[in-house]
Amino acid sequence: MLYPAAVERPSIEIRARLVRAWLYAVAALVVVMVLVGGATRLTESGLSITEWQPVMGAIPPLSQAQWQAEFEKYQAIPQYREINRSMSLEAFKSIYWWEWTHRLLGRVIGAVFLLPFLWFLWRGWIAPPLRTGLWIIFGLGALQGAVGWWMVASGLVDRVEVSQYRLATHLVLACLIYVALLWTAVRRADAVGAPPRIRAGAVALVVLVLVQIYLGALVAGLRAGYVFNTWPLIDGTVVPQASRLFLEVPLWRNFFENTLTVQFDHRMIAYAIWICALLHVVDVVRSAQRRAVLAGAVLLFAAVTLQATLGIWTLLLVVPMSLALLHQTGAVLVLSVAVVHAARLSGKRATARFGAAAAASSAGSHANVGIRP
Repeated sequence: MLYPAAVERPSIEIRARLVRAWLYAVAALVVVMVLVGGATRLTESGLSITEWQPVMGAIPPLSQAQWQAEFEKYQAIPQYREINRSMSLEAFKSIYWWEWTHRLLGRVIGAVFLLPFLWFLWRGWIAPPLRTGLWIIFGLGALQGAVGWWMVASGLVDRVEVSQYRLATHLVLACLIYVALLWTAVRRADAVGAPPRIRAGAVALVVLVLVQIYLGALVAGLRAGYVFNTWPLIDGTVVPQASRLFLEVPLWRNFFENTLTVQFDHRMIAYAIWICALLHVVDVVRSAQRRAVLAGAVLLFAAVTLQATLGIWTLLLVVPMSLALLHQTGAVLVLSVAVVHAARLSGKRATARFGAAAAASSAGSHANVGIRP
């Protein structure tokens, strides 16, 4: 029969699976929050709650008087005075619930991350290297809450909408948190390995997708999708005149505030991602990589192609809400596929790294495991 140390091995595997399941669950909640955030933006709901109350704000208005008080706060900001002056209390409730749900999800994500994390730490299931990374992710989550309010505050005084700079920062930070969660879980669960060139190509695609998401947020913040609705031409040509692309002074402002330049950049990066994804597939085929590597590369190229098609369709139909949400969902899908593909190529199976106790048990098994005569 086996000594006790040998039968501890299955429990180590179970611990690793539980930690990974927790990371996947938090990542899934982040996806839901990103999509709800997109709906909040498209329904012009983001400025409906004019205060940041991390604790008490979790309780919505419960009486008619409380609803009226919230509505009066909204009536004091420029968006109401200049755009929604005819809005009824019932219409206000509909936008309020979008923003409240978005903020509630943030609180839920914080709890779903922190409480199991503390329990895993108490049980000794997470080793120091991974522990540090997870604390950093938690810190980014806390920062995201502050950035969210920073974004909302930009639309409460002198603007009728939030700053596109802050909107893009808020979205990309959410995506970075999602990437960190997914990368951490996948890299320790399903590594396949690949040559450095293939790995570098996969990571570069992740970076390009994040850049494209940032540009997409700028397009959304400037409502550039409503201005130029032709494809493949933009402003009547393939490449707009330099005088139109670089209209703003100083020059750098065009890349963030000129609707033509921002949408043109978004299109160019989309083309670059599509070409890079195709070349990545060709590179994998020529390198005769394993079937799992090729499957990931092909799936990523298919997701990029689908997303590009959705983008064009959304543009030509002048950004209907249903397609705009579908396009944002597609961006999350592309990012997910890209991260899983890159993490699998970069990772090493490290089940024992999830827990210091697991590592100690594994080391001791060589001395203690045996078969009794």
